[in-house]
Amino acid sequence: MPANSLFSFAIRTAITLGALPLSAQAADWKPAEQIKTYAISGNTGGALYQSIGERGPTAGVQAIAHTTFKLTWRRDYRSQPDGACVLATARPNLTIIYTWPKAPANLPPAVAASWRTFISGVETHERVHGDHILDMVKKIEAFSIGLRAENDPKCQKVRAVLQQRLGELSNEQRQRGRDFDRDELSPGGRVHQLILALVNGP
Repeated sequence: MPANSLFSFAIRTAITLGALPLSAQAADWKPAEQIKTYAISGNTGGALYQSIGERGPTAGVQAIAHTTFKLTWRRDYRSQPDGACVLATARPNLTIIYTWPKAPANLPPAVAASWRTFISGVETHERVHGDHILDMVKKIEAFSIGLRAENDPKCQKVRAVLQQRLGELSNEQRQRGRDFDRDELSPGGRVHQLILALVNGP
């Protein structure tokens, strides 16, 4: 199984997404974090990596780890006396979900040390994806607050503009994740080096 087929970035959304001005409000919320693990077996680096290939999460392709999220919004659309509609507030509820492998507890000391280096690098990689997700949500929040449409007493135009921008930001985020994975997994990339060190180690 080629190394670069084992890392992937998946996005799962439960969104009624939002979208204007960046300085409209200071974010007074924080994302929640959830960590999931899947058990692997083996007592050498090569065996651990093989087990990852057999048991790892599927996110389009078989993966070592992946990052997903759940996102919902509380929004306050307000019809104005002049017939316009303003999105007065938009508050996200974001949970970033990380999934990565968990090795046996009784690894030989040299293998355990090699594994710690590997899994630390994997976690670092996935948390960059988490940062990307958080950045996307902040952009959505900034776009949303104060979004206004004229002649929109039922707040339908505002929602349509919001959804369009939402799709753009989501696509931007996915491409950012793909580009990051490609760089990290290409020969010489950081994750590629982690894989080689694990497999060729003790």
